[in-house]
Amino acid sequence: LAVLRGQPASLVRVNGSRTLLISAYLEHRTRTKKVCWFRVTELHVSRASVDIHWDHFGFPYGMADVSCPLPPACQAPTHVAVTSAAIRNPGTAALTCFVLQLVQSLEMLQFLGVNRVVVYKTNCSAETQRVLDYYSDKGLVEVVPWSLSEYLKVSRRAKPDQDPGDIHYFGQIPALNDCLYRSMYRSKYVALHDPDEFILPQTVNSEFALTPPAPQTLPQLDRWQNVSGVNILNHVYIEPAPQKPVFNNYKIITNPRSVYSVTVHGVLRSRGSKAVTDCILCCRPRRQTELKPEQLIYDGRLLKYSGRLVSAVNGVLRDNGLLPKDAM
Repeated sequence: LAVLRGQPASLVRVNGSRTLLISAYLEHRTRTKKVCWFRVTELHVSRASVDIHWDHFGFPYGMADVSCPLPPACQAPTHVAVTSAAIRNPGTAALTCFVLQLVQSLEMLQFLGVNRVVVYKTNCSAETQRVLDYYSDKGLVEVVPWSLSEYLKVSRRAKPDQDPGDIHYFGQIPALNDCLYRSMYRSKYVALHDPDEFILPQTVNSEFALTPPAPQTLPQLDRWQNVSGVNILNHVYIEPAPQKPVFNNYKIITNPRSVYSVTVHGVLRSRGSKAVTDCILCCRPRRQTELKPEQLIYDGRLLKYSGRLVSAVNGVLRDNGLLPKDAM
């Protein structure tokens, strides 16, 4: 498994075990620098320590950190290998068809100050791939092929009783941890969330505070009706938080250099303190379907971006042949 900057996550089976290696990173924030089986001009062998993350949601497979000491003579390894066997004779050895929502999300993220987005892609439509290529050429998006399904039965849900499989929700947790380390020295901060979620500033434009604007002030978006995907500007009502506190009602922005491991809804191991704020906005189908319309809460924060967002999205859709050239 090569240690190469900016390369896709390479999935490698560990012979004689039920383990898949995803990525190799040099951890130098601890006193003892750690990696596993490294090669400079000769082979060095070290015994690994394994830390299995507890947040595997009941699936047979979960995220684990395999680490071992780096010798003083090898400060910059180029390759690493892991084996479950004793050393006898050492030698030299998630995107389908949601084009509109994807474009809106990537444009919104840029408005919020994001300058790089890492997408872990399982599969997608031809139109979605065209959009990903467009943003990759602009330097905004880095696409990491995510092929866990070639090795494991990947669940499409969060829990085994919802959709049985070997590993939780498309291998989301390994992807999050890979992104953390991949971004360690390329990004000052990293936000870990889904494409249908935004972590928005708490300050609300007074023009849309508390009460809905009149219908005629909402953007006219009929021109997008033939573009696949959800229109996030239609999501101005949110569900109230469940009465019983739940652990999974937030996503995070973190300094990756202060974190060792993450889970779907937070940090597993870090150094330093953290602050949690209620500022996430989800643009997804309702989950509390028993709620009446009057029980939903108006949230117009997205609408303060609508003018710039509509113009930017139209431009991208035109550039990709998804809107007529004369569409405004």
